Amino acid sequence: MNPTITKLEEKKLIGKHLTMSLANNRTGELWRSLMPRRKEIGNTVGSDFYSMQVFGPAYFEQFDPTAEFEKWATVEVTDFDEIPEGMEGFTLPGGLYAVFPHKGTDTSIFQYIYATWLPNSEYSLDDRPHFEVLGEKYKNNDPDSEEEIWIPIRPRA
Repeated sequence: MNPTITKLEEKKLIGKHLTMSLANNRTGELWRSLMPRRKEIGNTVGSDFYSMQVFGPAYFEQFDPTAEFEKWATVEVTDFDEIPEGMEGFTLPGGLYAVFPHKGTDTSIFQYIYATWLPNSEYSLDDRPHFEVLGEKYKNNDPDSEEEIWIPIRPRA
């Protein structure tokens, strides 16, 4: 499976975030805290949701399921003029991304991306947020669910 290589323009996002690890996955808790309040976010761009991970610079040096990262549940907005109480704005920097379409609930695609595709590509992982675009075909924990996985990359030096 080959991704589409896309240059992303900077995006403004509003939402909520939690610190978690793969071993202590709090993704459900995070989304349950945002979804009842999503209509409070004005000036949204489209109807997609962004599930974003912000990893530290050494996160991928050695696999550790207890290593913590910041996970965000967000929507895109035109500006940060009105941020609902208890939410925050995040500016997603632009740059080059490998975009993988994904259908279903099998998470082994991440193993493929990081262990097979990336080492055999002409790209290196870049130190920017990773995210998934959850569009109209996204259905949580459903085998027919569809989403896009965006991995930040840069040309190999």
